[in-house]
Amino acid sequence: MIRKTRKIRKLRGSRTVAGGSSKKRRGAGHRGGRGNAGLHKSKWTWVVKYDPKHFGKYGFKRPPRSILRFNPVNIDYLDEKSEELVEQGLAQKKNNTIEIDITDLGYNKVLGKGKVNRPLIIKSPKFSSSAIQKIEEAGGEVIIL
Repeated sequence: MIRKTRKIRKLRGSRTVAGGSSKKRRGAGHRGGRGNAGLHKSKWTWVVKYDPKHFGKYGFKRPPRSILRFNPVNIDYLDEKSEELVEQGLAQKKNNTIEIDITDLGYNKVLGKGKVNRPLIIKSPKFSSSAIQKIEEAGGEVIIL
C-alpha cells in the first residue's frame, strides 16, 4: 500500500514514536556502540566472518626515495628544440651534430615518438629501443649514462 504521508507524521506526539520501550533508542546502547566500537568484544563474530583482516598489519610500503620515477621525453621534441637548447646553453654544437644531455633538462628517459631530421648525440640514463634505432638511423649517437 502506498502511504499518502510519511509514517513519522502519524507517530508525532506519541511517547516512543514506534521505538518500543521508551528506554530504547536513546544512545547507541542498543546496537553495541557506534561504528567500529566493540569489534574486539561484542561484535567479534562479525569481524571473524566478514572482515577477518581488519586487525593486524600486512605487507609494507616502499620508501618513496627508493622508487625510480620516469620522466620521459620524446625524440621529436629534442629534434624540434635542439637549436633553442644550443642558444640557451643547455646543449653543445659539435661540427654538424648537437650534443644534448637530457638530465640537464630534468628528464631521465628518451622515447621514440616522432622523427629525427638531424644527427643528435643524446646522453641519457635510459632509452627505448625505438628511440635508439631512430637516433642511429639519422646519423646520431646514443650515450647511456
